[in-house]
Amino acid sequence: MTGIGDDPFVTAVKPLVDAMGGEMLPPDQAGADDVVLSWEGVDVVAVRLPQLADSLDHILAALERKQGKPLADLDRKAKQEVVRILEARGAFSVRHGVETVAGALGVSRFTVYNYLNRENAAKGQ
Repeated sequence: MTGIGDDPFVTAVKPLVDAMGGEMLPPDQAGADDVVLSWEGVDVVAVRLPQLADSLDHILAALERKQGKPLADLDRKAKQEVVRILEARGAFSVRHGVETVAGALGVSRFTVYNYLNRENAAKGQ
């Protein structure tokens, strides 16, 4: 974050940017696809958002940290909950999302689809 300093606004938004897997940089280094955040009329920081596929990897890593162990080591119920969380966050709209999640959970694509179908059936009741 060279050139941004210890601005309180930057400190405040950093956890959000980190959670998204984004990168913070000085506003004058912003590219066309970056988001420049302003505070009180002054451009303070630019945020470079990750590609969707990178976001899914970042979300999986964050869930693993939260669980305190590899997602593949979770029991069936916990894996179903992870799939529910990922569906709510749009993970399955990413190309190869089901395959990526199945690999992280140590299950087959078929199992992930079963978890999704089970969740969707529960919503419909």
